[in-house]
Formats: sequence, structure tokens, C-alpha cells
Amino acid sequence: MPPVDDGASPAPIDRAVLASLRSRLVGARPFESAAVLDDGNTHLRADLSSEYYPDDVAARLEIRWYRNDDFAVHYRESHPTRTWECRWDRHPNTHNARAHFHPPPTANRADAADAAWPSDHREVGRLVLDRIEDRIDALWER
Repeated sequence: MPPVDDGASPAPIDRAVLASLRSRLVGARPFESAAVLDDGNTHLRADLSSEYYPDDVAARLEIRWYRNDDFAVHYRESHPTRTWECRWDRHPNTHNARAHFHPPPTANRADAADAAWPSDHREVGRLVLDRIEDRIDALWER
């Protein structure tokens, strides 16, 4: 079993869900690319197109989905002098309920709040994509 609080789950990665999410993101705006990576921490990495962001902002989404429907979805923006990130999680931990949210701008564990997430990966994906679109709108409104 993985150590508690590392964002992992005792279940194996669900590659079929990652492949399904990848297929959905490849053709969706505002994504530029999406690939399942096996670099010791299997996950889906999706890079968002710079066309949707103000100058000098790069963004990516990293998703781990497990066979028991635990998950970690991490959104991260890189700005010239800082990062802005948040994370939607459902996994065993000692800091919150199994389902929780790490709010922006730091996605800090100390700021995490209990949450309720849909059980289906497609619904979680829709929720996350809606929040990303809201964030892109907010960046342009500044």
C-alpha cells in the first residue's frame, strides 16, 4: 500500500479511464496535447494551448485515476514569477476526508477542504473542465 498523503491510492492505475480521458481531451479546446506517461508515476498529462492564455502563461493538467475510482487531478499554471495551482482529489489521507479539494493558488495540503465529487470519471472531467474555463476567463478579465 502506498504511503498515506502521497496522493496515491492502494488500487492500481485504471489505464482504460486514462485512455478515455485522453481521447476526450485530444480533440477538445483548449488542449494542445494529451498523453499517458509511464515515468514511474503513471498519469495522463494534458498541455493546454497557449492561445487560450495571456502571454507568458503555460498550463497543464495531470490526472491519475485508479481502479477503485480514487483520483488526483492537478491543474497548474506557470507564470513568469510564480505558479498557480489547484487539485481535486479522492484518495486515502490523514489531512481530510477521502474526497477533498486543494484550492489555489498553492494547492497546499493545509488549505484542503472536504468535498463531494461525482463517482463517474466523465462527470469529474466535466467539472474540472468547467473550472478551467472559468479560470481562463478570470485571467483575461484581469
